[in-house]
Parts: sequence; C-alpha cells; structure tokens
Amino acid sequence: MPVAGEAEMLLQQATRERLERFAQLRGKTVESGKFWDAVVITAVDKKQEIAYQQQLSAKLKRKELPLGVHYHVFVDPPGPKIGNGGSTLHVLKCLEEHYGDQWGSLTILLIHSGGYSQRLPNASALGKIFTALPFGNPVYQMLDLKLAMYIDFPTYMNPGILITCADDIELYHIGTMECIRFNQPGFTALAHPSSLAIGTTHGVFVLDPPLCGTQKGEVEYRTCQRFLHKPIVENMHQFGAVHKMDNSQASNPLTELGHLAAVSEYVYTDSLFYFDHSTAKLLLTFYKQVGTLSCEIDAYGDFLQALGSGATKDYTKYLENDIQGESCVMEIREKLFTLLNGLPLNVILLNNSKFYHIGTTRECLFHFTSDRKLKMEMGLLPDVFSICPNSTEDFGKSACIIHSILSSECSVIPGSLLEYSRLGPEVSVGTNCIISGCCIDTKADIPSDTFMATLSVRIDEELMYVSMVFGIEDNLKKNVTNVAETHLLRFFGTSLSLFLELWGLKVSHELFSGVGVGLSLWTVRIFPVCSTVSDSVKMSLGILNSVQNKAPFKLNGFKLLSVEEILQYKDVEDMLKFRQLLYEEISLQKQKEKSDL
Repeated sequence: MPVAGEAEMLLQQATRERLERFAQLRGKTVESGKFWDAVVITAVDKKQEIAYQQQLSAKLKRKELPLGVHYHVFVDPPGPKIGNGGSTLHVLKCLEEHYGDQWGSLTILLIHSGGYSQRLPNASALGKIFTALPFGNPVYQMLDLKLAMYIDFPTYMNPGILITCADDIELYHIGTMECIRFNQPGFTALAHPSSLAIGTTHGVFVLDPPLCGTQKGEVEYRTCQRFLHKPIVENMHQFGAVHKMDNSQASNPLTELGHLAAVSEYVYTDSLFYFDHSTAKLLLTFYKQVGTLSCEIDAYGDFLQALGSGATKDYTKYLENDIQGESCVMEIREKLFTLLNGLPLNVILLNNSKFYHIGTTRECLFHFTSDRKLKMEMGLLPDVFSICPNSTEDFGKSACIIHSILSSECSVIPGSLLEYSRLGPEVSVGTNCIISGCCIDTKADIPSDTFMATLSVRIDEELMYVSMVFGIEDNLKKNVTNVAETHLLRFFGTSLSLFLELWGLKVSHELFSGVGVGLSLWTVRIFPVCSTVSDSVKMSLGILNSVQNKAPFKLNGFKLLSVEEILQYKDVEDMLKFRQLLYEEISLQKQKEKSDL
C-alpha cells in the first residue's frame, strides 16, 4: 500500500480523473454496457415527484447528464411512510411494471432521495439529490457527482440494483490493475475504514477471516459474518468488528484524516450496496405477498442485518424510541430475516477511501467552506458560476457562493454558504449562514448562524412568496405532544413560546399543521405569505430583528404557513425560473467580462 501522503495524492488524483471523465459524457450518448441502463430517484410524494421530474428534464435539456440512459422518478405509494427499505421494494415493482421481463437484464442505480430534508432545509423544496456543489461548469449537483464517482461500476456489474443515498459522497482510489466488481450472488457492499465513533452512527461489518495468503491492498474482497447497525462501541468489540492499527499500517488512510490521526483501532463502515437480479426478484415476490406496507423499513438495517453466517433475529425486536407502528415493524423484520437469512453479504474493502455526509446544515457548511481535505480532493471553489466580490479567507474558512449575483458593496463573512441568490449593496451576511433562493435588495444585516430561504408558493392559483428563517442549530424534527410543552422547542436557541408572544400569536393546536404528527418547528405556522419577493424578505428580516433584540413584531393578521405547508404549496416552476434568470444574467455578464479583456 502507498505511504500516507502518497495515498492522499492518489485519492485526489482518482477523484479528479472520474470528474473529468464524467464531464466528457455530459450531453453525449453513452455506449451500451458502458454506463447505467437506468437511473432511478425515489420521491416521497407526488409534489416531490413532479419537482424531480422538472429538474431532470431541465438538466437533460441543458445537456448536463449523459444521454441514452433511462432516468426515472418513482414516488412512494400514498399512505404511511415506508422508509428507504419500503421504497426499494416499491421501486422493484415499478421497474417490473415499466420494463416487463427486460428489467432482469439491466444495471440500475437507485438513489434514495425521498425525504423532506428537515436537517438541511435548503434542500427541502427541490431535493437533496439536486443540491448544488461548489464546482463544475455548469454547476454540479449531487446527482452529477453520484454518476461521476460510480462511473466505472456498470462495466463490472452483473444485472442488478445498486442502492445509494442522496446526501453522501464516496471517494476512493484503487490500483490501475484493479476494479470494483459487483458480480457475486446476494448482496455486495462497499466498506470504508472509519473510527469507532463514526461506526456508532453507521453500519459496521464483522468480517470473516481473509483467505490464507491474501495480501492487504487498496481493494480487498471479503465476506461478512454479520452486519451491525449503529452499534455501541462495546458491541463492536464483542462481535469482533474492531481492527488494530499496527506500525506496518502507518500508510492506512485513517492516518491522513485529521480527526482520526491518533487512532489505534478502526472498523469498516457502510455506504452503498448492490444486490443481483435473482435477489431483486426474491424481494419483489416478498413485497407482492405482503401487500400494502404500513410502517417504515430501513434498507440498511432491515436488509443487511439478516445476512451473513453470524446473523441472528435479535435485532428484529429492537425498536428505537420514536419508531412508528412497532408491531408492524417487528413482523416485517422477522419476515425479511426468514427471507434473506442465508444469503451472502460480500464486502469490498476500499482501504484508500473516504466517506462524507452532507445531509445537515453544519455538515454542509463545514465541507463547503472549511474542509481543506475535501476542497483539495474534489477541487471545490469559494465561488462558482457567480458574480461576486473578491472572496476572502479567515482561519482556513472561506465563503462559498454558488450560482449567485452579489453586489461589490455587500459583505459576506467567511464560513457562510450562498446559493441561487441575489444580494444588493447594503447586505451583510454573518458567518455560518446558509442563504438560499433569496433576492435581498434592501438594507439587511443577517446575523451569524442564520438559515434563510425564499420559496415560491401557489395558493388558490395565485403565485405568492414565503421566506423562512431558522437558526443553523435549530432542530426542526424535535416534536412535543401538546401546546403546554411548546416552550421546549428552541428557535434560535431560545424558547419558541417567548417569540410567539412577541409576535402576537396564541399558542394553540391550530397554530400547528400536521394533525397527529406532533408539534415542531417544522409544523408551526409562523411564516407570512406575501405577494412579492421583496415583501417576503422584509417580513423575514423583521422576524430576525425580533429574534436578535427580543422585540415585538406582529405576525397576527397575516396568512401564516408552516414549512410543511410551504412544501405542499410550493411552485417548483417559478423557483426554477428564478434560477434560470440568474443563469442568463451571470452568463451574459461573464461573456461581457471576457470580451472586455
């Protein structure tokens, strides 16, 4: 294996090469067998399905994706949430209905993007898989990056399904004579060396011993004895998932990660996995027999924990505190265990690889503005396809500006992310902010640690606008059961009840949308509906001023929506139109700058 510094350089080089190869495919027809036969994106409801379809069509029209590929958006069936495991089963049914017997000969990439992105709300309206990234021309989105990083997989894959999520990045280097093969029956998963702390929030593989004479390299093919889903450290040791780092492993990529530099132990954690067509047929038959699902199934925890020679039924009885439909979950898990137990779980160890998650506001801000490793590996830029003042850097942080127009007189402090926005001359943005889809043409001081986004909505056939604001650390998923507990919800770090009083809003169940799903920042009706973007921004700035100064700001008398309702009323076409207008203006200005040189 290469030494540590060399491993880092090889990883960076491999990533850049994949991105360059994918750039050559954008807008061109790919050869049969050289790329995916079909790419499937999942959606949680009809509104999300339409939003995804519109964005896919726009990307294909702009020639941002390879052509000759079937791109699908499959929506979950109406009713209770079914999780990414249930969604996987439903996709298999959709594929059979769409392709008939032909689907058994296809290589298919399935990207789970069916959530509401409550931890990264700038992706809530248009989807995590369409999250903008700070590089590329045209600007890359997560979908482009997924296709680039997996560019070699279809060539060495038997017909089947590769499962991945929309908010993670896998970077890896393999030798010039090596390839990643998905050609075994059952399941095959990629595995990445990680600290034990990271293992507690991921799936962890308990590996069978290597075959005699097998040498450790950048790619190793192993079998898995059992799969542990988000295990505690004690269980990692108990089941033999922990590996020791000795002096001969000083070249291990773990030593290249700053927060892992001192580790003496590590585990292999999960990212994506594949199953062959015969396994897909097995799962589809199961889904048809079960009929309508009424609970959430996890594709990782509920599929992979059933696999391997050491798998037991114990996990089927373990339920997290907030899980819905407990008896249904246990019943489905037991049936899946019976169905899948005995199937192999093959594992491909990528010893020179890194796994990044960008599904939360903090993760997104860190990786796009401060993470020097990822910046080097992927060539991330402080500003991409934007008109903006000279970027500055402070203690390793820079601002990240994507597809935006900023006045030369506005101020953005390093550490903040701006996307698809226009800021006027009297705007200042503090550090650790996310500003998305905003047009701010008035004097505004956006305090640090602020999230702000403007969305188009259509109510009773009328186009309107809503700007929502939160603290970066606010937990939009936290629920309370009754209005007496509203004080437990924290808005910008302070009890929501205090602000409701300042805003002239009565605490009641009517103040919240989403009957039966609990009371939360996601469902509280506090965002005014306005007839113009400018008015919408002014109202959000008034809310921010009220938060900063604990000052009254009357919201009673306005039509108020929760984030949940904003997404129900969202007008995707108008939001994409705003982005297109920005695109045209930026393109025109950049052409003018070139001609002036």
